[in-house]
Amino acid sequence: MRPFIYQRAGDFADAVGTASQSPRGVPPTEAPVQFLAGGTTILDLMKLDVMRPETLVDIRGLGPAGRSIEPRGDALYLGAFVTMAEAAEHPAVEENYPVIAQALDLAASPQLRNMATLGGNMLQRTRCTYFRDTSWRACNKRDPGSGCAALDGVNRKHAVLGVSDSCIAAYPGDFAQALVALDAAAEIVGPAGNRVVPVEALHREPGDTPHLETNLLPGEIIVGFAVPVAAWTRRSLYVKIRDRQSYEFALASAAVALDLADGTVNAARIALGGVAAKPWRAREAEAALNGNKIDEAAARRAADAAFASARTHAGNQYKTELGKRTLVRALLHAAQMNV
Repeated sequence: MRPFIYQRAGDFADAVGTASQSPRGVPPTEAPVQFLAGGTTILDLMKLDVMRPETLVDIRGLGPAGRSIEPRGDALYLGAFVTMAEAAEHPAVEENYPVIAQALDLAASPQLRNMATLGGNMLQRTRCTYFRDTSWRACNKRDPGSGCAALDGVNRKHAVLGVSDSCIAAYPGDFAQALVALDAAAEIVGPAGNRVVPVEALHREPGDTPHLETNLLPGEIIVGFAVPVAAWTRRSLYVKIRDRQSYEFALASAAVALDLADGTVNAARIALGGVAAKPWRAREAEAALNGNKIDEAAARRAADAAFASARTHAGNQYKTELGKRTLVRALLHAAQMNV
C-alpha cells in the first residue's frame, strides 16, 4: 500500500470541501482524495494498488442523519453510515422490507457486515480479476483505452446484461438490487448542494467509458436512502445463487417485490444481480407480469423477457439460463409468501 494522508472530517461541509480540491475532470474513483467509512472495499483496492488516493477523509462519524434508521413521511430512511448488520437486523427492515434484510444477510461475512456501511456497499467496485490484478494491463475500467482482457479471457463470472465491447465486468453487490427493486432514492450532499437521485440511476452501464462507474459528481457523498412505503414491500425477497453458501458473490440473483391480489399481479418490481454490469432493473419482466395471474409459465415468460438482450461470451453462456431460473424461483416464492 502506498503512503497516504488520513484526515477526519468535522462535518459534511468539511469533507466535501476537502474532496473538492481534486483536479477537475478526474472521475471520482480516480480522485486523489477519497472518502473512508467502513473501509472494507477501498482499503482492499489500495493494498492491490488498484486505487492510489493521496488522502483518505474519514466520514464515518458524520451524522446523525447518516447513522439513523427511521420513518420519514411515506418512506423508511436508511442512513448511509449504518452498517450492513445493523440494517439487516433492524425490526422495521425485517418486517416491512424483507428483501433488504435478506440481501444484506446473504452478503460478505459477519465480520465484514459489522464493519461495512450501506453507502460503501452500494459503491463497491467489481471483483473482475483483470481489474483487481494490476499485472494485467488490459482493463478499460482501471486504465481507459487499454482494452478488456476478460472478453477473450476467463469470464465465467462476468456479466451478460448491460455489457459493451469495452467491459463485461459484473457489479458485485446485493444491497443495491434490493433498493433498485423498491424504487428507493439516494440522498446526496456535494459541492453544488443537496440532491436526490433514484438508486437505479446511480450506476452507469460501461459503454465506451467503463471507468465512469456512477453518476456521482466529484466530492459528493451519499448520506442516506429513502425506501418508499408501498403495497409490494412486504411481499419481497432476495434469491442468491453462488458457488458456495457463504462469503461468495452471486453468479445470479433476483430481488423481487410483488403487489398481489387473488393471484393476479397488480405491480411487480424486479432487479437482477450477478448477471449485469450494474444493478439491473428488469422492466421488461415486470411488464410481462403486470395484470396477469402468476404461475410457473408466467414467471418463465417474465424471465425470458428479462434476458432477451443478454450477450454472452465463451465462459458465461450458462448465466442466461441460470439467471432465468433464479428469477422464476424468486417470483414463485414471493407469490407464495404469507403477508
